[in-house]
Amino acid sequence: MTAAIICDGDFPRKPYPRYLISTADIIICCDGALRSFLKAVPSLFPGRERRPDAVVGDMDSLPARLRKEYESIVVKEDEQDYNDLTKAVRYLLASYPRVQEIHILGATGKRTDHTIGNVSLLMEYGRMFPQTKGMQLEIVSDYETIVPLWNSCRLNVGVGRRVSILSPDNGLKIKSSGLQYDTSGVVFDNWWKATLNTATEDEISLEFSKPSAAVLIMN
Repeated sequence: MTAAIICDGDFPRKPYPRYLISTADIIICCDGALRSFLKAVPSLFPGRERRPDAVVGDMDSLPARLRKEYESIVVKEDEQDYNDLTKAVRYLLASYPRVQEIHILGATGKRTDHTIGNVSLLMEYGRMFPQTKGMQLEIVSDYETIVPLWNSCRLNVGVGRRVSILSPDNGLKIKSSGLQYDTSGVVFDNWWKATLNTATEDEISLEFSKPSAAVLIMN
């Protein structure tokens, strides 16, 4: 079972991220993202209607008209400890425990603070929702795919793929192979420290010095 969570950033225009929406078993819109989704329905689902399965958030950016029209699927959560994306992930995992893939679209663009927050939240979800460590969880946009990492791994990214690694853990060391620049000596004390790398092999290997949290950005 696959799910697409649509945030209110830049709605995707390129075929692959739009494919992830059009083939998803479950579609959840974060608050005002419902407007972008509804505009895209005719091109994403030609000849048929497709409503999201839920609209989740505090509803601060969804017009009253749409709140009324879609009230049967609106899940209003007023608490402000977490953003609408986290509320949507929480709702999805509670309502659809059999979900195996979560593709997050519209999580970047428009506002830099929202982009940074959403990317960093990918690393938090492994702690907040341990079941996500065993599934495919990613942010996908027209420009990149972003995946969380919690331990050593091997990833098929393709030769020539631009790769960046970000981590908030300055005690973490990551030994790499298959990248143009070895990351063994990187101290993760700022987010730029292991960016702008390139895959020299189809498969790259990342060996963590300890279980931790990081994200891999592939352009």
